[in-house]
Amino acid sequence: MNAKSTFEDVVTTGTLTDRPANNLPTPQELTTHGDAKIIAIFNQKGGVGKTTTTINLGAALVELGRRVLLVDFDPQGGMTLGLGVRGNDLPKEETVLFPMMDANANPEEIVLKSSLPGLDFLPANRELGTIEAVLGAEIGSQFFLKRVLAPLQNFYDVILIDCQPTMGQLAINALVAAKEVIVPLQCEWFSLNGFIELGNNLQKVRQALNPDLKLIGVLATMYDRRAVHNREVLGRMLEQFPDDVFETIIGKTIRFSETSVKGEPITQYASNSDAANSYRRLARELIARGGAK
Repeated sequence: MNAKSTFEDVVTTGTLTDRPANNLPTPQELTTHGDAKIIAIFNQKGGVGKTTTTINLGAALVELGRRVLLVDFDPQGGMTLGLGVRGNDLPKEETVLFPMMDANANPEEIVLKSSLPGLDFLPANRELGTIEAVLGAEIGSQFFLKRVLAPLQNFYDVILIDCQPTMGQLAINALVAAKEVIVPLQCEWFSLNGFIELGNNLQKVRQALNPDLKLIGVLATMYDRRAVHNREVLGRMLEQFPDDVFETIIGKTIRFSETSVKGEPITQYASNSDAANSYRRLARELIARGGAK
């Protein structure tokens, strides 16, 4: 696959800065697997492309030879549905909730295979929301998800957590389990303002529970290059957080909604689309930043 021909139509921050985007060569193949890096995909606001990014970034990493596990940690179960499984039809014993509540449960038995070989996932459904009260009352409960994922790290190179869009006990569990955070940020003013509060909450988690947690990048999503408002917000993002914003930008397209109905990643559903190539470029950029092996 020729990187130039593949990525030349992908929108990057260079469209605003007048600087050419970095060339991202194909990463080296891995000779061994395991010791997965755990990355939380998190924003306190819903509808910003969090689930879309979890699925499609994971799929793009698989194309680069990485073994990837996705974790649906949102009671809405959108990620599970986006991979072709109706989570609400699953008993709780077949969802991520079960090993969270039962320390003796084997999380390997809950893992499902997606339509893309190398891309596995832990499903969720609405019952996951019932654990919030338990997590808030039990000592040490902030570390439950970390306990669940620990044995699974041996089988994967990257674990991506699709977080609930609120700073509740589920999100805290995800941020304690993770080493890194990707923040999808819609190119709208209210999303940009909310990022300040999000940053403060990440710092609180670092200070109290996970000192190793770091922000690996802010991902501009739902970008419409024709909209002046979107360009202004992206410009402000680059002014305020120049070192944090990914070069790769995820544009707005109906293709993502179509993939949810189809139950497969954009890299399968519309392999040659700009949307698919955007996530392929993001996967390379993540690896180049050290956010994945």
